[in-house]
Amino acid sequence: MMPIKYLSIPLLTFLILTATVISFVPAATTLAGDIRKSYAVLEQKRRDMAAKAAKELAAAKAEAQDNALAIKKDKDALISAIATLKAQNSRLHIANDALKGKIDILADEQTKLQSSLEESRMVNKELAGFVKTSAKDLNSLLIQSPQSAFGKDRNSFLNPLINQKGFWSMDDIRRMSDTLFNEILASGEVSLRQGMVVDRQGKDRTAQILSVGNFTSFYVLNDDAGRESEIGFLLYSDQSSRFFALSKLPATKLADQIDGYIAGQIDCVPVDISKGGALRRFTHELNLMDQVPKGGPLVWPILFLLGLAVLILFERLVFFFRHQIRIEPFMAKLTPLLESANFQACRDLILANRNAFIPRVLLKALSAREQSRTDMENVLQEAILAEIPSIERFLSTLGMLAAIAPLMGLLGTVTGMINTFHVITYYGAGDPRMMSGGISEALVTTMLGLTVAIPIMLSHTLLARRVETQISTMEEKSVAFVNLVFKARNGIKEGSR
Repeated sequence: MMPIKYLSIPLLTFLILTATVISFVPAATTLAGDIRKSYAVLEQKRRDMAAKAAKELAAAKAEAQDNALAIKKDKDALISAIATLKAQNSRLHIANDALKGKIDILADEQTKLQSSLEESRMVNKELAGFVKTSAKDLNSLLIQSPQSAFGKDRNSFLNPLINQKGFWSMDDIRRMSDTLFNEILASGEVSLRQGMVVDRQGKDRTAQILSVGNFTSFYVLNDDAGRESEIGFLLYSDQSSRFFALSKLPATKLADQIDGYIAGQIDCVPVDISKGGALRRFTHELNLMDQVPKGGPLVWPILFLLGLAVLILFERLVFFFRHQIRIEPFMAKLTPLLESANFQACRDLILANRNAFIPRVLLKALSAREQSRTDMENVLQEAILAEIPSIERFLSTLGMLAAIAPLMGLLGTVTGMINTFHVITYYGAGDPRMMSGGISEALVTTMLGLTVAIPIMLSHTLLARRVETQISTMEEKSVAFVNLVFKARNGIKEGSR
C-alpha cells in the first residue's frame, strides 16, 4: 500500500468527494437502477483518476528524491558549518579565558587606582576645606581690622578661595601668609598717617590719624589756617571700612594728653583695649539730666517737689542766718550787767540784738523782772511759744515732701509697667526694644523719686535737729536769765538793809 504522504492532492480530493457522494447515495430501492448506471461511469472515472494519481505519484517520488538529495547536501553543509563554528567557539573560549585574566588584572589595578584616587580626593577635599576656612578667618580678620581703612580691597583676592570658584594655588597660599603676617605686624605698631574720616557732622574730612595697633585710633582735624581745631577718638566700622569720629569729644585733660603724645612730648596715651566697646559705652553713657526726660509725665511733679523743697530749705537757711547770734559772747556780756542790776544797760544790749530769738524772748522777761519767779517763767514760756511757730515753719511741709517723692516715683513705676504690659499685649515679647520705653519710665521715676526724697529727708532731719537745738537753747538761757534776775534782786534787797 502506498504511504499516504506520497498521495497527490488531486487524488485525495477525488477520494474524499467519492466517499462523500457514496455516503449520500440513497439506499432506497427506487434508486438502485440509477446507481448501477452511474457505477460504470464512476468506475471509469476512478480508473482515470488512478492513472492520473500514478503519474502524479511518480512525479512526487522524483521530486522527493531530489529533495532528499538537496537535504543531504544541506545537511553536509550544516555539519561542516557546525564543525567550523565549534572550532571558532573553542578558539573564542580560549580567547575569552585570556581576556578574563586580563580583566581580573585590570579590575585589581582599577581597585587600587580607585582607592588611591579616593584617598587623593579626600586629602584634596580636606586641604581645600582647610584653605577655605583659613581664607574665611583671614577675611573676617581683615574686615574687622582698622588697617583696612588705609588699604581698600585688601581681602578681594580671598573671594575666589571662599567661594571655591577655582582650585587654590601655592601663590594664593603665599599671598594669604604674607597678608596675615603684615596684619600681625601692623596690629602691633603705632602709626601716624593721613586718612579720611567721617567727622561728628557726618562729613568726609582729611585728618591726621594716630593708630595704636588695632585697639584705639585718634584723629586731629585742622581748620583752614592749618591749626588744630578738634582732637577726638575714632571708631572703625567694619561694614564700610571707614573711620567715624566719636560723637562725644574727650575731656580737656585727655585731649591734651593725646596732643602731647602726637607731638612726642609724652610717652603715654589712653587706649581702649576692648577695641571700641568702652568708647561706645562712654558715648551712650547718660547722666541724670539725660535720663530725666525718659521718666514720662510723672517726672515733672517729682521735680516740682524738689524745687519746692529747695525753696523751703533756702528760706529756712536765710531765716536762721538772719536770726542767729553767738549766744555765749552775748550771755557773757549780759551776765555782769544783770549781776550789777544795771537793767537799763541790759535792755540796751538786748535791743541791739533783738533780731535773734533769745534776745527777743529775754526782752519780754526783762519787762516782767519785778514779778514773781512763776510769773517770769510763764512770760518766758509764752515768749518761747510765740517764737516756735516761726522757727518750725515749713518743717512739716518738708517732711511731707520727703514722704510724697518716693510715692510719686512708685506711681511712675506702676504706670511704666502698665505701659510695658500693654506693649506685650499688642506686639508680644519678641522684641525687647518695644518694651524698653515702659521699663525705662518705671525705673527712671523710681530713681528720681528716691533721688529727690533722700536729700529732702536729710534736710528735714537736720532742720528739725536745728529747731530742737534752738528751742532747748532758748529754754536753757531763759532759766539762766531768771536765775540771774532774782539773784540781782536779792542782792539789791540785802544792800538796802
